[in-house]
Amino acid sequence: MKEKEMSFWDHLEEFRWTLIRIIAAVLVLSIAGFILVPRIFDSIILAPTSSDFVTYRFLEGASKYIPFLPDFSAESFHVEMLNINMTTQFMTYISTSLTFAVLLTIPYILFEIWRFISPALYENETKGVRMAFGFGGVMFVIGCLVGYFIVFPLIFRFLITFELSDVIKNSISLDSYMNNFYTLILIMGVVFELPLVFWLLSNLGLIYRSFFRKYRRHAVVGSLILAALITPSGDPFSLIVVTIPLYMLWEISALVVKKEPPEEEEEEEVLPAIME
Repeated sequence: MKEKEMSFWDHLEEFRWTLIRIIAAVLVLSIAGFILVPRIFDSIILAPTSSDFVTYRFLEGASKYIPFLPDFSAESFHVEMLNINMTTQFMTYISTSLTFAVLLTIPYILFEIWRFISPALYENETKGVRMAFGFGGVMFVIGCLVGYFIVFPLIFRFLITFELSDVIKNSISLDSYMNNFYTLILIMGVVFELPLVFWLLSNLGLIYRSFFRKYRRHAVVGSLILAALITPSGDPFSLIVVTIPLYMLWEISALVVKKEPPEEEEEEEVLPAIME
């Protein structure tokens, strides 16, 4: 704790300056986004619309050795991107620049939040909260990468190549593409925060490691069901690829939560001795 206690108005003033610094950082990076977005839009955001996307090339090569993989050949994939609203391209430019700025500012935002709350923490709490902020930030980034390289490309490729009739030709509007792109990647980033949620519940004494051992089989089935909801294609490969990272979240959570309460551990040790 701080030696000098701060009043409510001091805290409010500090919070105001924290918000000002965060907003300033977002604005500065937004300006950088306005410059960089036209250069990275095709190579990053629209990359999954190309048959040369790294995930498609990897799966196309793997299909030579794994027979049950769906067809990821370049010949079977073609995307027509349409813009049907006059302002869509400009608004996409603005929103993408802001998203670019917010994503790059996340480490700084976490630092500012940490700097604001750390004076109110006891010394023994500081280390745990600092680790939680760092761990949560890393897991969010990993979740977004999984969404970008695995979940979104698989869903997008299936939906854009699915045909109800040969008469109907698939094309996609820029609005639809961007909404699904942002939504799926953000969902995966949030889903990867589950270990942090379980860690917080564990610190509150609501959940322990035995919970994960007891319900491990349920977690496998739950991960498979969630993967089936996320990936509409239903092919075995897509289900496996999405299920694995979802289930790994369960195992990571089991590692970060506390072991059994001390009294339960003592009971487990005393009972065998009594039996003897």
